[in-house]
Amino acid sequence: MPTHLTHLKLSHFRSHKRVEMTTDARPVALYGANGAGKTNILEAVSLMSPGRGFRRASAEEMTRRPEALGWKITAMLEADTRAREIESLSEQGSARQVRIDGKPASQIALGKFARVLWLIPSMDRLWIEGADGRRRFLDRMTLSFFPDHAQAVLDYEKAMRERNRLLKDQVRDAHWYAALEVQMARAGAVIHANRQAALARIAEAQAGTETAFPVSELDLTATEGEMPAGEAELRAALAESRFRDLATGRAMVGPHRAELHAVFAAKGVPARDCSTGEQKALLISLILANARALARDIGSPPILLLDEVAAHLDAARRAALYDEICALGAQAWMTGTGEELFDTLGPRAQRLEVTETHGLSTARMLP
Repeated sequence: MPTHLTHLKLSHFRSHKRVEMTTDARPVALYGANGAGKTNILEAVSLMSPGRGFRRASAEEMTRRPEALGWKITAMLEADTRAREIESLSEQGSARQVRIDGKPASQIALGKFARVLWLIPSMDRLWIEGADGRRRFLDRMTLSFFPDHAQAVLDYEKAMRERNRLLKDQVRDAHWYAALEVQMARAGAVIHANRQAALARIAEAQAGTETAFPVSELDLTATEGEMPAGEAELRAALAESRFRDLATGRAMVGPHRAELHAVFAAKGVPARDCSTGEQKALLISLILANARALARDIGSPPILLLDEVAAHLDAARRAALYDEICALGAQAWMTGTGEELFDTLGPRAQRLEVTETHGLSTARMLP
């Protein structure tokens, strides 16, 4: 049985004062006018995984206005042949809290149960904008394979912030730097190894697979020079870079300087030089490859969140996407403005109509 939600309840979340739905393992097609609140439901599902969700919003930004009482999301998740209740909540703008089966838990713990991948309109410019977005995309893929990856990233960033503070204060005592560089090197080596392993799994999932979407060749490099291969090499590189780092006020070497490159394999064209349609198709292909690799690795595909993806595909590509999702057996939550966008899914999907009146969203599961 694939990982999927069987029940979802939102309270005072974004435009939804209260919405509740029961679902099965099939894809969920959400349709309604622009601004009805479809994406808000997908965002709620994205909070079943570690992090701030696909909008990267603060807990305060997610609360329904004007009440600003806080919000709560409750979901029943079927994974690993058992059901778990997951609660994600914020009280009056306070930091997000997580409970699993009624017990307080860290966000990182969610990664062990819920594997969630997404493709949203803000990612359309992924290949032509800054490297930060591509690193986040890579780390989201990596996290799906290695749930502990999030902790390594947190550890690395914490040590790096402390080291950057020393640099900005022009501290020159080597002992202060050495202790932090040990922490950065340890966590950084894990990050780099996890990313490389994730890319290898994606490449394997793309090889020899029949798909309607273009295959991409991915490569991970450093923005400058070579990426240190292991913990000892990274520690040495950080120590060697201190003088330069003092001049810039920040670390200039490490996995936070990595760059993800993609090439449209059949054409040999870098993704950044492809057409807008080709760039979108490459992203869809990578999400599907990630899902196939996970299904092979852990025996279950992830939950997929595809916001307004169908509207940007022609009828043939749209039908092909639905066929690949159904072949995977993934519970894919997909949004569109009209029900007709999901016609070719037929009974293979559930349909949820989302409407909005005077700032209040409602959702109704169709029979």
